[in-house]
Amino acid sequence: MKGLTNSIFGLVAVALSFGASTSWAQSLEGRWDATLKNGGNTIPFRLDISGEGATLKGTLYSDDEKEFTTSASFKDGVLVLDLEHYLTKITATLKNGELDGKIQARGDKGPEGSVFHAKRYVAPTAEEVANVPNIAGLWEIPQDKPTAKGEKSQRLVIKQNGAEAAASILRVDGDTGALTGTWKDGKFALSHFDGSRPGYMEITPLKDGTLQVQENGRRAGVKIAYRPEIARAKGLPEPEDYTTHTTMRDPNEVFTWKFPDVAGKIESNEDPKYKGKVVIYIVTGTWCPNCHDEAQYLVQLYPKYHDKGLEIVALDFEEPEQQDDLQRVHAFIKQYGVPYTYVIAGAPVEMWEKVPQAVNLNTWPATLFAGRDGRIKHIHTGFASPASGVFNEELKKEFTSTIEQLLAENEVASR
Repeated sequence: MKGLTNSIFGLVAVALSFGASTSWAQSLEGRWDATLKNGGNTIPFRLDISGEGATLKGTLYSDDEKEFTTSASFKDGVLVLDLEHYLTKITATLKNGELDGKIQARGDKGPEGSVFHAKRYVAPTAEEVANVPNIAGLWEIPQDKPTAKGEKSQRLVIKQNGAEAAASILRVDGDTGALTGTWKDGKFALSHFDGSRPGYMEITPLKDGTLQVQENGRRAGVKIAYRPEIARAKGLPEPEDYTTHTTMRDPNEVFTWKFPDVAGKIESNEDPKYKGKVVIYIVTGTWCPNCHDEAQYLVQLYPKYHDKGLEIVALDFEEPEQQDDLQRVHAFIKQYGVPYTYVIAGAPVEMWEKVPQAVNLNTWPATLFAGRDGRIKHIHTGFASPASGVFNEELKKEFTSTIEQLLAENEVASR
């Protein structure tokens, strides 16, 4: 009897132990509705988790564009998702089927970071998404007063599939990424977090055919969006031209530079590998979300034209605390498979000092195209990511046509 009793107690203990650990053992795979809360702002965003053990991976979204974790683990009920190329880490504990923890990201003050919560995604009901108005297409948002970069109007790009929508505001320095969401209570509630630039936007269709656009966070405020043809008819200002915003002090002057690469080796425009080449110079920083967007495009562009005479040099500006070990820079280069040259030009506040030949240089990124003679022939400010739809397609055509035109100029001017 004593042996039977001990066996029963043993089985109970095993059962209790198993019950206590089931939350650790259950799969996290699938789509989650997550939120980031910092101060008074709560930003919902989509988080997908796939795999387990060594294959565990988190995925964040900007509409169809994806950002993947650089490493991930789930042990003893604690989930850790690292996005080292953004210096962002999500740490959360699984309890009762939900995840609670924090997000520590670049720029957070103090060790606490932002509050993180996630629960399993539940699709909206047919009743919740009935009678949805169509707002897809291009819009313009006039500014109450010019922005710090002189903009009097900005573009709003909206994609829609029934009750699902994705919107991006395109400024002269790049876009917001795609904020996605659904129709509910007479408006579209859209949000975004891809490891950086968390954002939340509400878009409400008005009876006069305009849209009320309310942004939260750093650019909080309420503005009205118009269809471009209506904006022209009303005499409202047009958005900035990305190809004329920044110019060169002297177009006939050779673009000169001299900086260390990520290994500390000094490089300059005088190096033989740049002589007689078409060179794209990117004023960039790995802290800049739009620079992440551009890098993912340039790594596809570079091999297409490199053997024909194209070089790419990233003039990288990092915060002083990053310049000791370049942790984020190395993670950035590894994550995107960057094959072209990165040189460390200085801190962001030194941009004007280190690139003095450019006038009205105030966007991240700015892309400068140098011909075979070393002179800058074309400048494009900002970067319109795939979230900007037709403007991303226009940018790709502009970049490739500029490169091909410059490569075709075989005569090298004397330097």
